[in-house]
Amino acid sequence: QVQLVESGGRLVQAGGSLRLSCVVSGRTFSNYAMGWFRQVAGKEREFVSAISRGGGSTNYADSVKGRFAISRDNAKGMVYLQMNTLKAEDTAVYYCAASEYAGTPRSLGNYAYWGQGTQVTVSS
Repeated sequence: QVQLVESGGRLVQAGGSLRLSCVVSGRTFSNYAMGWFRQVAGKEREFVSAISRGGGSTNYADSVKGRFAISRDNAKGMVYLQMNTLKAEDTAVYYCAASEYAGTPRSLGNYAYWGQGTQVTVSS
């Protein structure tokens, strides 16, 4: 069983920055591609970013490209999402997820393990 716990979400002003963290335990972390998704109440969960098992490949939603950066530390079992130039539309619950697929999967169905989420609120 794989456990994921996100942290770092909070209220931040538009234009500000925030770094989300996710600690993964239970299995060999480097066996999993990792992703970040977000969800606004009443809307579908959407892809934000993904990183390959070794960290050499990354993938971003168009809406965050150039503003967000995903990274991972396989020695620590951690994945991060650095969010810069935040906008009100970035407000959502952010979820960390682990996938057994190769590469940088974008589809929710490719991820078998999920965290509980952390709330990010961007005030305008």
